[in-house]
Amino acid sequence: MNLIYNISISLYRIAIAISSLFNKKAQLWIDGRKDIFNKLQTAFSKSTTPLIWIHCASLGEFEQGRPMIEEIKRKHPNYSILLTFFSPSGYEVRKNYQGADHIFYLPIDTPANTNKFLDIVKPQYAFFVKYEFWFNYLNALKRRKIPTYLVSGIFRDDHHFFKPYGKWSRAQLACFDHFFVQNKHSEELLRSIGYTNTTITGDTRFDRVSEIAKTVKRFDLIEQFCKDHPVFIAGSTWNEDEQILAKSTILSQGYKLIIAPHEIDKKHIDSIIQQFKNGSPETQCIRYSELSEKNYSLASILIIDNIGMLSSLYQYGKIAYIGGGFGKGIHNILEAATFGLPVIFGPNYQKFTEAKELIEQKGAFSISSEAGVNNILSSLNNESALKNASTIAKNYVESNTGATSKILSHIRLK
Repeated sequence: MNLIYNISISLYRIAIAISSLFNKKAQLWIDGRKDIFNKLQTAFSKSTTPLIWIHCASLGEFEQGRPMIEEIKRKHPNYSILLTFFSPSGYEVRKNYQGADHIFYLPIDTPANTNKFLDIVKPQYAFFVKYEFWFNYLNALKRRKIPTYLVSGIFRDDHHFFKPYGKWSRAQLACFDHFFVQNKHSEELLRSIGYTNTTITGDTRFDRVSEIAKTVKRFDLIEQFCKDHPVFIAGSTWNEDEQILAKSTILSQGYKLIIAPHEIDKKHIDSIIQQFKNGSPETQCIRYSELSEKNYSLASILIIDNIGMLSSLYQYGKIAYIGGGFGKGIHNILEAATFGLPVIFGPNYQKFTEAKELIEQKGAFSISSEAGVNNILSSLNNESALKNASTIAKNYVESNTGATSKILSHIRLK
């Protein structure tokens, strides 16, 4: 099976190289790893500080790892932090993050690469966030007796570890010294295949979004745009989400609308504007990059055409819509919930514990069409109903914080 795994890694590398000829993200994936070992050697050749390595697949996993990075830096400043990413959507957004001492793409998981990587960086501890399993790295860490942990881990019945054909994969999990998992079901699944080195700590994202709410950025022009109006925030939207919002009655029910789409290229933003124009020709949209003292009062829709503002924008909202629910799955709903916003999203949310729990508590709502959005807006038009849903959302986040301190108290870094 080792041979099959290594062949599959090599084939994956070839597929990415081919995709890079016509796909920008694939090209970033390739370019980011060019000359990677010389770059690592330069960064670490004179390093004498003990190192903690934290690996995240992408941006979402980074947000889960971030509270731990910042708590380590606060309580254990004697350590340096190496943060690695697998995906360009994580690295390219956070490559200048000040909380880590070193930020790199992770070299692809071949036996030669893993040994070369560990020879250069020499970590004292290694943390993998959520469900990033690179078996050559994990085995190399185990051989070197480097303590290795899974943080905010989550396991589902359909994972290959729990299938009849998953014997080899199950064995690789022995490389972890400890599993810090989000929920009891994940712990039960691990125990069902013989792993009892588990602790239920919850999701570190709750710690992150709680901190965002305490240190929120303010935007003067957006405050003027929102002034005296209830605001509906649509975050991380895709085309399917935007089609539904454009057909809904958000504007006619008196809301101003802020859209922060997942993709911010000109073509996509132009398509958003056109969809709202098709629904109502008199609708005025404005891009954030064009917002000024002279024009903020003219528009009812503000489109955010940059990255990095969304988590702070929820402070201005009454209700939030989170995109992705008509695709592979919803984006981060906790960033809105921490500000006390009831959350709406599409039908594909089953893999997200927080979405299911908030729906049960009536702080979140799933829809499949614009009629669903309209019905929820009407039901929340009652001040008491809106306040109740808002309180549920906010309390849900507050009651689930603390995962970061649980993890670090268990590990007890030297």
